[in-house]
Amino acid sequence: MKLKFKHLVVFVVLASFASIIYGFTIKDETPSAAHKFIGFGTIGLFLVAMPLFLVKESRGKKMKDYMLTHENIKKMQERESKKKDEQ
Repeated sequence: MKLKFKHLVVFVVLASFASIIYGFTIKDETPSAAHKFIGFGTIGLFLVAMPLFLVKESRGKKMKDYMLTHENIKKMQERESKKKDEQ
C-alpha cells in the first residue's frame, strides 16, 4: 500500500498531538519525561508537519502570483476600480 503525502502529514500531526497530550498527562509523575514529550510534539508540529503541509499545498502554484509586486498592485487596483464602476 502506497502512503500518500497527505496521509503522512495527517499522521505526523496526530502523533505530535498525541505526544503533547501524553506529556501533559504524565507531568505530575515524571516532569522531565513530560517536558520531552511536549517538546517533541511541538517540534513535530512546527518543524515537520507545517513545512510538509506547505510543500504539499504549494505544488504547482506560481509564487510570483502571491508576491506583492508593482504589477500585482496595478492588477488589484484595476479590479477595485471595476467593482466600483459596477456598483
